[in-house]
Parts: sequence; structure tokens; C-alpha cells
Amino acid sequence: MKTKVNRNILWAQIFIDQLATLGVRYACISPGSRSTPLTYVLSKNRKIKSFINIDERSSAFFALGLAKATDQPVIIVTTSGTAVAELYPAIIEAYQQRTPLIICTADRPPELIGTGANQTINQYNIFKNHIRWFRDLGLPSINENGFYHLQKIAMKAYQISLTEDRGPVHLNFPFRKPLEPFSYTDEICRKFFKLKPQKFVNKKIGFTQNGSQIKRITKRIIDELIEYNRGIIIAGPMESDRELIKSIKKLSALLKYPVFADGLSQMRFGAGKKAKDIISNFNSILKSDSFNHDHDPEVILQFGRTPTSSLIENFLAESNANRYLINHYGDEFDPARNAKAILSVEPEVFCRQLISFLKIKKFSRKNSEWLKAFNKAEVISESIKNRIIVNAKFPNETVIITEIIKQVPAGSNIFIGNSLPVRDLDNFVSTTSKRLIIHFNRGASGIDGIISTAFGIALSKKPTVLITGDLSFLHDLNALSIAAKYSIPLIIIVINNNGGGIFESLPIAGKVKRFREFFITPHNIELDSIVKSFGINHQLIANRSQLQLHLIKSLNKNSPSVLEIKTNAVKSAELRNKYFNEIKKKLKKEFLK
Repeated sequence: MKTKVNRNILWAQIFIDQLATLGVRYACISPGSRSTPLTYVLSKNRKIKSFINIDERSSAFFALGLAKATDQPVIIVTTSGTAVAELYPAIIEAYQQRTPLIICTADRPPELIGTGANQTINQYNIFKNHIRWFRDLGLPSINENGFYHLQKIAMKAYQISLTEDRGPVHLNFPFRKPLEPFSYTDEICRKFFKLKPQKFVNKKIGFTQNGSQIKRITKRIIDELIEYNRGIIIAGPMESDRELIKSIKKLSALLKYPVFADGLSQMRFGAGKKAKDIISNFNSILKSDSFNHDHDPEVILQFGRTPTSSLIENFLAESNANRYLINHYGDEFDPARNAKAILSVEPEVFCRQLISFLKIKKFSRKNSEWLKAFNKAEVISESIKNRIIVNAKFPNETVIITEIIKQVPAGSNIFIGNSLPVRDLDNFVSTTSKRLIIHFNRGASGIDGIISTAFGIALSKKPTVLITGDLSFLHDLNALSIAAKYSIPLIIIVINNNGGGIFESLPIAGKVKRFREFFITPHNIELDSIVKSFGINHQLIANRSQLQLHLIKSLNKNSPSVLEIKTNAVKSAELRNKYFNEIKKKLKKEFLK
């Protein structure tokens, strides 16, 4: 018995059914004609929830946020042509941060490539510099071997994206017309409708399960850690992993090494008993030449991505310490290019192995003058911060994030935008017992797609607050349409200094003619009418009490809100400089005695 089918629809159905069986639960679709088979099949799939966004760039960043929140691959579907190119910024970010995405681009058949056919470009491996795996599936092959091969490709895409070489994968689907399900192209045996998706056992690779290999790695450096009193642990930007955070704290306590906790490391939140050894003010401390001169480390253990701070980069570039980078895939987060070794090992397992070795050797390092010096510098910095920053007149940019951190409930998601917000977090947010989850796009650190990514994260059903600048906000306005459509409860805090305020903090400020026109680029746009045109609530915040009031109101709503805070970039830069200068003076006085 044979049945009439459309080969494109059947091809797409086998592929999507296989991904659904593996555990994929979300898809982000931008409508188009050539992608009809993929879009139609996803619209019928009950296991996969699809989100529709007419803007491909926004859709891809939205998928990025969803993948971050769920720690699972998310499907992205687009039609052919320039729609494909619109995905690239989000793919770069996913590649740099190893976020799992399965990109499915529809394409014209090969005979149309290079002929001038409408909406036809060369899509073959278009993302090759920023993709973990690519396959062009060719035209649908309607036979048993073709179907099984397609299932294998779906399994491989899922495996690579999630574990094998974690990150975005790209599958290109050429389709010939007709594309619609009611336009039949073939007759096939009914047995193929009973073709079951293949099951897949998720096996993590690398050193995670190889205990003997981990032991060999850790034994190479254990003697250095025992010998050297002057060590530092750097926790760079990391996704939330409470077990790893606990292990880093235990390791720090044993070695008596301070932890330089990047604002995006998750280590400043839910700090607990050992908070005093977590140095959140390292940026201000490193500005002190007098302190640095006498506190040059001998060994450094570095976890997470490249730190946010350029001061840390300069510090590492000038350091002669034996520095070890530890991350699962052995990624080279080393702009200074002077790390002694990059260890491809699961960080939490690595920490546990080090702790075990130290305990076996009955290692104990007591009364560390080295650690005491950093703790003292931290206390000094914290005191000056409380006096100058925390008590600053609102709404200075330096105090906004600390106020928000105080007021959001424990367990919330905080998404930090790039440029000034992430630096103010890194510089001014102290350790706290409140446990929060910090999200970020620091793969390529662009200002594009910030709102879309945050909306994807907000679907986690936890209270979610995005803190972003005005240029980032304007760059991703289309994201507000999907927020309104799906009533996603994201609170967007827009710090509006009317342009690129970060340039006020750079050496070029005031040194060139027409600085404001060419660098600050003021836009003079009133945001309230734009936001309200999307049907989204907007509030202009002028003081602390208004921030608290409207933040609480917004947290109790099941819809998006925008809270705008207008600031003066020049005055904010002056306050930052005052803070850093006072700490330099105080540390010089204390450590040159």
C-alpha cells in the first residue's frame, strides 16, 4: 500500500521528530516561503514549542537566551537569502560562549545557485568561522537509506551542539518546489510513516569521566601549589554552577589564596561564610602600584572566560606567575598569551581532585600574611565604596546596579548588558548572601541582541531583570514585539545617558575635536512613546523610592515593563575616578608603611 506525500514535508518531519525524541523542546521561527516544510512540521509538533518572530536577528538572540536558560539546544529556522545572514551575530555569540543552537536554514535547489534567481545566495557553510559543525543535507532523498541517514545527521547535530563540541551547529536544507503539504510529489510505502526516531544516550566527553587522566594533570601542579604561598584564584565569567562555586571556595580555603571574583562569575552572590576571601574590589586594588609591587603572585589558577576587566588583562600580561587555565573544552581564554598550560578538564572535577590530593598530603597553610593583605585591601576598598558610591546621589550610574541588586528577590535572573553596565557591576557590586543568577552575552561582547536574549532567559519563569544602556536598547527594539506577543515578564532597566557614555571613561575623552559628535553620538530619542507603541508599560525613574516602587510593581506583573533612568555620563565618570583615586591614595598609605 502506497501513500501520496510531499517529499519536502516528509523530509522535514523525519528530521524534526528525531530532534524531539532526543529532547529538543523549543524552536524559534522567522516565517518565509522556502522554509515552509520546516515551519509547517514544527507547527504540528506537540513536543516542541515554537516562537514566531519576524526579525531573524532578534529570533536568533531569543533562541540564544532560551538555550542559556534551559541548557538545551534550541532550533532556529529561517528562509533562504539574506534572512540567513541576519542570524550571524547571535551565532557568533553562541560560538564564543558555547551555547547550544541547531540552526536550520532553508535554501534554493542547487541548480538556482549563481543564476540570479530571487532570494538566492551562496549559503554553503556561510557561518564557517563561527560554527561547531555544518552539513548541507542536499535535496530530500525519499528512500530508506536517505531517511536513516537524515536521522543520523539529526543525532550528530544534537550530540555536537550539546556535548561533543558544544555550541551552534548549522544544517542547510535545499528544497525544490512544491513546498506545501497538500502538493504531492511522491508515492511511498506506508511503512515509512511508522519509522521510529532513534534513541540517543547522552555521553559527555573529555576528562569528566576519566579519573586517571585527571590525576596525572593535577599531580603536575600540586607541588607548585604546596610550595608557593603567593597564589591567586581568578574566577572569570561563568554560567551558574553551584557545585563549582563551592569547590573553588574550598580550594581557596585550603590554599589560602584570595579569589578574584569577576562580577559575572556568580561567586559574589550567595557568598556565605568564606565571603571575606572573595575579592570583589580587585579592580580598585590593582590600580594601586604600591600594592601590586609587593603582591606579585607566583601561581594563578584561572577558571571561566576571559575576565571583564582590562586591568586584569594588563595584570596578567605583566605577571611572571605560573598560570593555569581550567575549562572543559580547553578554550584559550588568554589574551596575554603567557599561560603555562590550558587544561581541558571539567573544572569542578579538577577542584575536587586538587582538594583530595591536598588532604591526602595533610597539607595545611596557616596564618597566611599573603591572604591577610588582600583581605585588608578589600576592607579598605569596601569602606571607600560605601562612602562614595553606595551613598552617591541617585541616579548616578555607579549606584544603579547596586540598588537593583538590593531590591530584587533572591533567586532572580539578572541579565547584564555590555559596555558600561557590565563594568559597573564588576567594579561596584559587593559580595552578598543573596543568591542571584547572572546572565550575560560576553562571547563577543556586542550591544546587539541584548533584549532578545534576555526575553529568552525570562521564559525560565524566574523573576528576570535586564540592566542595559540606551544604545543597546535602541539596537534591539524589534524584540519588544515578541515580548508583547507572548507576554514575557521581563523587567528592562534602561540606563539612558543619551549615547555612548562609556567613551567618557576612555583616554580619548576631551582629547579630540567634535568628540561628542563622533564618539558619544547623542540620539535625543524619547523612549516612552516608542515603548508604549508596543503596548508595554514604561516608567521614568527619578529617585530610589520610585525605583523600589515600580520594581516591586513590575515583579508582580505577568508582562514586560521598561523602567528608564536618565543619567549624566560626565558626572558618573567623575565619581568613578574619584572612587579609584581615593583607594589608590589609601592603599599607598597603608602598604608603604
